[in-house]
Amino acid sequence: MSLSAIRVARLLTTPVKGLRISPSSQVTLERGGVRGDRRFFVVDERERMVNGKRHGALNAVTAQVDDGAERLTLRFPDGRELAGAIGLGEPRQTSFFSRQRPARVLLGPFSAALSEHAGAPLALVQPIDGASAIDRGAQGGVSMISRASLAALARAAAKPDVDGRRFRMSIELLGLDAHEEDGWIGRQLWLGEARVRIKGHVGRCLVTSRHPESGALDLPTLDILRTYRGEAETTEPLAFGVYGGVLREGVVRVGDAVELV
Repeated sequence: MSLSAIRVARLLTTPVKGLRISPSSQVTLERGGVRGDRRFFVVDERERMVNGKRHGALNAVTAQVDDGAERLTLRFPDGRELAGAIGLGEPRQTSFFSRQRPARVLLGPFSAALSEHAGAPLALVQPIDGASAIDRGAQGGVSMISRASLAALARAAAKPDVDGRRFRMSIELLGLDAHEEDGWIGRQLWLGEARVRIKGHVGRCLVTSRHPESGALDLPTLDILRTYRGEAETTEPLAFGVYGGVLREGVVRVGDAVELV
């Protein structure tokens, strides 16, 4: 496959980890990942981070931040919109996967609205350290998958196609063979103006089995991956796609060329 043929096909972000990801025409890659991506996360009554794995209904909610005015808007599937200034309350100790992470609850009606929608007591928080709520931190600030890999999964699932949004990747790529990106571990590449080092494969969990809009369990992705990818030599089990860290910050646009170094 000619490297000059590799292009950015889609860019996907959300300011709130666990809510539906949305397409962008361009993003800015910074040392910590995509600017504004996963700025906030959701915790339960025990202060533990939760996402669509436990509360699939969160996939039905979209979020948008107006950076200039520092306002957050949540849009619910019934058409309701909730918007307000981003204000932060007192510090609280939350659990982000297996580590403690101090955060502040967003003031206003956001937590109550998400709790009502999900049918469980939830709170919307922002990390005190200012870093994004990305699973692997800055070393995994950007993730990517090829459209050919998505097509291969669809064939294995006997489906006409599989929406890449269910895998919640930063970037989808055109111009690669299926799973060709698996061979990029340790390599550097240019994505538009940004330079990235690929560090590992993205192991998958139950959240990928949920519909990217409704949150309903509708595709046994883990069983499918285990059947046709279970023996693949990857850095994480049941891997699908790769992640990396940003070496040089810059803007990435849909259609930009991808060049391996």
